[in-house]
Parts: sequence; C-alpha cells; structure tokens
Amino acid sequence: MFRLRADSILHNLARASALVSAGILGLIVLFLIREALPAVYDIGVFAFLHDLSWHPLENQFNLVPMIVASLLVTAGALVLAAPLGIATAVFSSYYANHTIGAGLQRLIELLAGIPSVIFGFWGLVSIVPIIAAWQAPGASLLAAALVLALMILPTIALMSHTAIKAVPESLIRAATALCLDRFAMLRHVVLPAAASGITTAVILAMGRAIGETMVVLMVAGNVVSLPDTVFAPVRTLTANIALEMSYADQHHRAALFFSGLLLMILVTALAWLGSWFAGSRLATAGRQSI
Repeated sequence: MFRLRADSILHNLARASALVSAGILGLIVLFLIREALPAVYDIGVFAFLHDLSWHPLENQFNLVPMIVASLLVTAGALVLAAPLGIATAVFSSYYANHTIGAGLQRLIELLAGIPSVIFGFWGLVSIVPIIAAWQAPGASLLAAALVLALMILPTIALMSHTAIKAVPESLIRAATALCLDRFAMLRHVVLPAAASGITTAVILAMGRAIGETMVVLMVAGNVVSLPDTVFAPVRTLTANIALEMSYADQHHRAALFFSGLLLMILVTALAWLGSWFAGSRLATAGRQSI
C-alpha cells in the first residue's frame, strides 16, 4: 500500500514537472511572438528575406546571411564533433582499460564545465591567428566551427558513452555467442542499439551550437554577408541579437525579437528532423533484422 502511494505521488510530481516545463516553454514562445508582431505587421516577413542587407537604421532587415551563417557554423561543428565524440565514447567503453577509460571520462567532464567565454578567448588568441596566417582575416566561419566543435564535443561524448553503456548485457552475450569480433559487435549490435541515445546527444549538441553566442561573437568576425568560403567572416543570429539589443528600439527591436523567434523555430525543426531520421533508421534496422 505504501509503495503504491509513493508511486502515485512520484507519478503526479513527474507529470506536474513536465507540465511546468511545457508551460515555461509556451510562455517564452508567446513572449517572443508578442514582441515580434510589430515587425511582422510593419516590416513584413518577406522584407527579412528580400531586403538588400541588414541596416535597421535604413529600414533594411535582411536576415538571410545570418540564417545561413548560423546553419553553416552549426553544421561544421557537428561534422567535426559528432564522429570524434562517438569514437571517444566507443574507445572509452570497449577499447581502453578501466584506468584510461575512467581518466578520459573525467577529462571530458572537465572540458564540459569550461565556460563558453573561455572557449571564445582561447579561439581568439590561438585558432584565429593560425587561420589568419593561412588566410586572412582569421576570424571566420572556420574558426567558429572549430571552437564550437570542441565546445559541443563533451556533450556528444558523455551522452554517447551513457547510451552505449545502457545496451543490454544480453545483446552483448548473444553477439559473443555468435563469435562476432569486437568491431563487428560494435557495428551490428552496440551502435544500432544505442542509436537513439546517440542521436539525442547529437541533437542536444546541435541545439547548443546553434544557440551559442559568446564563442561566435568573439571568433566569427561579425560581418553580415553570405560566406563564399570557410575563411569568410560571418555573423550569426545569436551574435546579432547580443550585439544590437542594448540600443535597439521600435522596428529594430521587434526585428531582433523576430530573429529570436526564427532561431527557436530553426532549433525545433532541426531537432524534429533529427528525431525523425533516427526513428526511420531504427525502423529500417528492425525490418532488416526481421
């Protein structure tokens, strides 16, 4: 009786917490919509796509260069960090001995606790000069992607490690009974079983990368233009909000809130696409196993 009552209390607390979280998110969205409505009514949505450039004082509000820069920086960081993070999780789980694996995990956890401003400062004094020696100006799309990749690497590595460790022991024993070597077991048993958790790790890392402000503010160059190479300076949506919100007013302020709403829509859409892709891959793997 006591156990049933405790389960019921825990169930109700979990439900209440979920509702509070959803409510907070809904209030944030409503606030962004309310603040962005003047931009939609007075400026028009198409102005954000077809204006000549981003010059709010001249009533030009083109967000396309910053949208493209945000997506490219995020994609570059994920391309670099995802394989390395998953490989790190696999190595610490199945190849390293206990001492090395535990030490590697502690180092990654320490890396996860470093503030973003430290990453930005390190990129500014280390990565940017190296790129500038190769191709000026140094502060660029490539610099932002490299620093962001290091920043989101712990998220992917730690969560992937947790997902791999959560694979049922029965699957491991079955693979061993079939005389699969370690590589075959990882490829055909462990990684497919942990695919959902690994995908979640990549999605969370993607959300952190596309929403990061301080790093891109310090190393991306802050030039509103469509990049033609990875060495071109760019400005992301988050950096633009951070740079201009303090002095923006009227239509300028509403346009910044509209860009924040657009950023939330982008994160939601990318997360949905990642979840859909993971679900389709799991369904395909299930049909193949049958």
